[in-house]
Amino acid sequence: MGELEGYGDLALEVLEGVSVFDEIEVEREDGAVLRGVLLPRPRYGDPDVLVLKLPNGYNIGVSARRIKQLRRIGRVEPTRGAAAPQLSIKRSLPRIHLIGTGGTIASRVDYLTGAVYPYFTAEEIYSMVPELEEVALLSCETLLNVFSEDLTPSHWSKIAERVAQVFEREQPAGVVIAHGTDTMGYTAAALAFALRRIPGPVVLVGAQRSSDRPSSDAATNMLAAAIAAIKAPFAESVVVMHAGLDDTSFYVHRGVKVRKMHTSRRDAFRSVNAIPLAKVSLPDRSFHMLARRYLPRSNEVTLENGFDEKVALLKFYPGMGPEVLEFLVDRGYHGVVIEGTGLGHVATRLIPSVRRAVDEGVAVVIASQCLWGRVNMNVYRTGVELLKAGAMPAEDMLPETAYVKLSWVLARTRELKEVKRIFSTNLAFEIEERSENRFYPPQSYIERE
Repeated sequence: MGELEGYGDLALEVLEGVSVFDEIEVEREDGAVLRGVLLPRPRYGDPDVLVLKLPNGYNIGVSARRIKQLRRIGRVEPTRGAAAPQLSIKRSLPRIHLIGTGGTIASRVDYLTGAVYPYFTAEEIYSMVPELEEVALLSCETLLNVFSEDLTPSHWSKIAERVAQVFEREQPAGVVIAHGTDTMGYTAAALAFALRRIPGPVVLVGAQRSSDRPSSDAATNMLAAAIAAIKAPFAESVVVMHAGLDDTSFYVHRGVKVRKMHTSRRDAFRSVNAIPLAKVSLPDRSFHMLARRYLPRSNEVTLENGFDEKVALLKFYPGMGPEVLEFLVDRGYHGVVIEGTGLGHVATRLIPSVRRAVDEGVAVVIASQCLWGRVNMNVYRTGVELLKAGAMPAEDMLPETAYVKLSWVLARTRELKEVKRIFSTNLAFEIEERSENRFYPPQSYIERE
């Protein structure tokens, strides 16, 4: 079946002698005649519906049941687009290394065929962001090409290992990672814990809107990320995305403090329980530090890699029964982060299950669904009982960051006393000593510390 994989029996009968990306003419039973390029069958939907790309660029579905006649009239080969012109980049420019992992920012659409391609050679990046010719000397690679929701802790380890290799062997000013936005905060936190000392920043960047759309943020985000990689005095894992709805300001968020807070806005990312580390402004390409404390660039590369995949992140909800936690314990999980309510509470009926989990060597952490503010389990009886049962507070960490950190800690030790010591130690500014009023709401950032 080859390229026609996914099409149903009736569609295959109609398409006899035709391949994907052939140009075809279809006459329907109602007399309508359609011309277009046959596209690969999507994973979902009616398998007996042909997907055609019309000359005007729109895709339509044509039911094989309604086709009277079909003929092949030509073929259109997919293309990555016109080759980028030869560039004369100044060799004296600082060098940054770009790593592609997939996501909207690292792909482009061939409108003739509808095919989607990785878009991550140096020439392609320069063609997408011409301003980079005056900013940096690029080297690029595609390490992964997966949806960010398909990433696992083993992928975090692979990315961290590659970043460490790049810094050791190629010594760039910084590393930029193109990443899907949906789980970018998880990866940013993971790299913060795995890369203990590095010579420059690791900048994760994504796009809320693809490069083929007029409102795309891909090019400006990439330019801002490159500027941060070069000009930042720190060597931390950060996320660079729009600060507002225009294309002039970009926040540099600490990887352990950032969360995607909107499904589609270009300024979807916000620092939680902290101010952003820095701000990049365009078009003057300026870089301004907003925070005083940071991990400075180092001459060393220290990689402490590895994440325990037997860790779960649970959200407490009214009516939640103890069997949810019991199930994880019975399945041999090593750690659980529970998003509790308010200051860090769950229903009292869950406390015996928490105690059982801890008694059986399972690390249990309590974070807050509130996001802003910090867990304080000494205020109400439920919190005190959870502490007595052996649960650990996540302080002011995001639940996602607490999950990543616990996974990282458990890959180092399973001894609960040592787990608690490392988990409660502030390693990458994931814990703020004080919860300050200026951290909330996120729109009211005071850009100074």
